[in-house]
Amino acid sequence: MQGRLLEEILQWKNIGVANLAGVISLAAGLFMWGTSLKPVRRTYFELFFYTHQLYIVFVVFLALHVGDFIFTIAAGGIFLFVLDRFLRFCQSRKTVNVISASCLPCGTVELVISKPGNLQYNALSFIFLQIRELSWLEWHPFSVSSSPLDGKYHIAVLIKVLGKWTEKLRGSILNGPKEEPQEEQPLQPHSNLTVSVEGPYGHSSPYHLTYKNLILVAGGIGISPFLAILSDILHRIKDNKPCMPRNILIVWAVKKSDELPLLYSLDMESICPFFSDVLNLEIQTYVTRESEPQLEDGEVGKSVNSFGYPIRNKRGVSVLVGTGNIIWSGVYVMVSTIGLVLSVGLLQIFYINPFDITYWWYKGLLFVICMVASPIVFGGVVIGLWHLWERKTLAREARDEDDGPKIDTLEGNEARAHKESSQDYVASSNSIQYGRRPDFKEIFGTVSQRWGEVDVGVIVCGPPTLQSSVARDCRSQNLSRGSNHPIFHFNSHSFDL
Repeated sequence: MQGRLLEEILQWKNIGVANLAGVISLAAGLFMWGTSLKPVRRTYFELFFYTHQLYIVFVVFLALHVGDFIFTIAAGGIFLFVLDRFLRFCQSRKTVNVISASCLPCGTVELVISKPGNLQYNALSFIFLQIRELSWLEWHPFSVSSSPLDGKYHIAVLIKVLGKWTEKLRGSILNGPKEEPQEEQPLQPHSNLTVSVEGPYGHSSPYHLTYKNLILVAGGIGISPFLAILSDILHRIKDNKPCMPRNILIVWAVKKSDELPLLYSLDMESICPFFSDVLNLEIQTYVTRESEPQLEDGEVGKSVNSFGYPIRNKRGVSVLVGTGNIIWSGVYVMVSTIGLVLSVGLLQIFYINPFDITYWWYKGLLFVICMVASPIVFGGVVIGLWHLWERKTLAREARDEDDGPKIDTLEGNEARAHKESSQDYVASSNSIQYGRRPDFKEIFGTVSQRWGEVDVGVIVCGPPTLQSSVARDCRSQNLSRGSNHPIFHFNSHSFDL
């Protein structure tokens, strides 16, 4: 109103709030918010992703805007982010060997990645993958499709070919070596794939093992984590390990029948030959865009192309992040936090007070520098020791394996055979229906009558419309249930843009 708006905006006060720094921080925040809106995020994901690197500008100029004292209101959450970001940066610098890669006829890519034996995860975990030949900046999340009990030295993911990045990945695999390696010759790394991994992330405890009755609802490639769950349960039954599930119903909706071989990639009979004596497994598959079976139905598609890597002397996923060693993670957080307190205190005693530093924006900048430097300097020492511990642990495991080369070869063959098996497993309770979608109200009602009053865990992995439909029918069933009917516990395991 007084005509001094531009003058006020451009002010950068030494004592008090620096307006221009606030305007810059606000502009960065609004830009990130604008690209987060659903129409932009879903259609131009790269723009959304790259724009969000402006968080650095947002945080730094926020500190310059308000000074160190007011900035401490938000400093706790930002410092936790810095701790996590530096740890993920250290893990992602390591490249990982791909044990095998396959292209399935249904347009799905399967990668089996090397991991150290001491990396812990569960069947509901997920990892982020970066393939440098495709992009140096893009990281894509994928659910793990293998159980931690499948093998000590590998972890697998299924990737549906849907966009440019996955198309390039499929082309890179198809352009790989065509000849099968000889058994007496070591498998050589494939230069077309340089893979980095962040994770595994997810729940620290496998909650799918806490339900006696399970309903697994998948849409398309959403069957991937349920293959890991099934494998995990079968291995636990075989090894007599703690395992609650005794009734499992899989409801799988696919667009076309060429996706059906994904379910057959898990050879249940070879994992646990007599699982049907203990586990009641029922599979209901719905092919929504076909009215009748195709002529080739019943044939399990083999991989178009695959290649392997050596197992011993492998480069596996680093244990720095994920559901791994929580002791080292705790030490890293504590040492970095102590380092932040010490650095801020020493800076106050030996620099700010003696030199009478009073500029708000300058003290805010010094505070941000301490927040970034503490994880790098103090936490970096812990990470270095963590790396040494990991290396010694792997070396000790290698020494303990007297028949190491033989075991490694079997491990590699097991990882490839696990997904490339052409054995047909068609359970008597497996039904395929064409031209219709699952009626969850009917499915839940039937389950309530058959399984009694024991609670049912419902896990959904699929598009948002599928999640909403299942959640709505779970709630409806719970509200109208009788005294002898179960409660349905809804759990979502999906990635949404």
